[in-house]
Amino acid sequence: MWRTIAKRGRRYDGYDGRVRLQQLVDVSNAVAEARGRLDKTSRLANLLKRLEPDEIQAAVAFLSGSPLQGRIGIGWSLIAQARSTIAAEDPSLELRDLHAAFDRIAKTSGSGATQVRAGILRDLFSRATSTEQDFLTRLLSGDLRQGALEGVLSDAIAKAAGTKAEAVRQAAMMCGDLSEVARVAIIDGPEALSRYVIQLFRPIEPMLASPAENVAEALAAFGEAAFEVKLDGARIQVHKAGNDVRVFSRALRDVTAAVPEVVDAVRPIGARELILDGEVIALRPDGVPHPFQETMRRFGRRLDVDRLRQELPLTPFFFDCLYLDGSPLISEPQRSRFAALASAVADLAVPHRVIGDESGATEFFLQSVGGGHEGLMAKSLDAPYAAGSRGSAWLKIKQVRTLDLVVLAAEWGNGRRRGWLSNLHLGARDPERHRLVMLGKTFKGLTDELLAWQTGALLEREVRRDGHIVFVRPELVVEIAFNDLQESPQYPGGLVLRFARVKGYRTDKTAEQADTLQTLQEMYCSTTGRAAPPIRTETD
Repeated sequence: MWRTIAKRGRRYDGYDGRVRLQQLVDVSNAVAEARGRLDKTSRLANLLKRLEPDEIQAAVAFLSGSPLQGRIGIGWSLIAQARSTIAAEDPSLELRDLHAAFDRIAKTSGSGATQVRAGILRDLFSRATSTEQDFLTRLLSGDLRQGALEGVLSDAIAKAAGTKAEAVRQAAMMCGDLSEVARVAIIDGPEALSRYVIQLFRPIEPMLASPAENVAEALAAFGEAAFEVKLDGARIQVHKAGNDVRVFSRALRDVTAAVPEVVDAVRPIGARELILDGEVIALRPDGVPHPFQETMRRFGRRLDVDRLRQELPLTPFFFDCLYLDGSPLISEPQRSRFAALASAVADLAVPHRVIGDESGATEFFLQSVGGGHEGLMAKSLDAPYAAGSRGSAWLKIKQVRTLDLVVLAAEWGNGRRRGWLSNLHLGARDPERHRLVMLGKTFKGLTDELLAWQTGALLEREVRRDGHIVFVRPELVVEIAFNDLQESPQYPGGLVLRFARVKGYRTDKTAEQADTLQTLQEMYCSTTGRAAPPIRTETD
């Protein structure tokens, strides 16, 4: 039975009863197939209008591809076990059932936790239809690319609430949680979004950078730009009020306890109130940065902070000032925020140079890379701080390397890539052991034309399937661009590519001419100054 719901003077058409998971899945799949943004927005908005108040946050989180509970300790093996459960014929799961199940899994710990989680997951999958099972599999494995991206969801929330999309986006930037903004906008009304302003100890979404090929591209975009060293550390946002200092991660998680060095560095600063954007990084005694994953050891689940602080001390660097002594600065141009940063934390600021010529920017880039850093950031001096956005006001210029690798397998894609083999499993030759060693996966850089070509080429070489993975004869060589290497316990070679993307296929090369694992080991040693991790055998 359909009914009309009145909420604070506004009326919504809704279903008399709670929304079932199947309804959300149907909308998710329809959005994935829809071509136009308006069509996607309309479908999502219609679903949001039908939700009960206590369903909105969970629904938005599911559509975003990330449950409210975050990571809940479910790996692929548990997902595969649950996926083998016979699907239900009729839909019965409600959104609150799924949310409650994820809550129970997230709170399960201690001895036997894996078995308990597996049981909860099997029960959940046994109550799910086949299409719901597919949705759950992709949601839990982080592969839910159904087209309900945050920008489209923001538009849909605005339409459901009867407000402007910009108001929703601005609130989400300040809040850091789109699902909360959705509930407030739809239930309390658009006027309630005014509560979301920048404030101390409520972290905001970080501004993000877009890639640029080189300094010339950045200068062409900005004319004159502020260039600064691009650190390969962990992004942090630091809030200070008097002696109270708290540190938040890129994901807006409070990590203050893990980084006491940051607190000690910021607390003596003369400014009474501050919000700083920056990075924290582990440096060697000579000032050269440790690999990124070494820095990230300081943010692990089980921390002996005192011991790690002695073994791997961290140094904070700041590149933006968002709030200073009662004055919000995010709407101010970059040049004004640089001035505020210099006045507040001169000794901790990442140095920047205003450069307008290619030779000067290139020289600075080479100095940065020579010092063990990733490259440079180029920033428009006139741009405000676009919280949560990846725009063109900040550009990242990194040192790019390429390798010729062999395609070992590929995974069927979702969303725009549905129907095509896209996520490539990449391998290097290990001539000493007469085998190919996997180095990671990527679907980045693939155009529609290339997706279509490689799907046909890979299916011609298919040898077997395992679920959504198609294994192929190792014959195709692909040129892969990447930024650096890091140690990986997941792969037998002990190394994995960071930020890998496809440049193109090398049809002029055979698999026997692809790059070797030994080449990667030498590259790792030369850039990190450390011995390469040991190569594992199949039986290790």
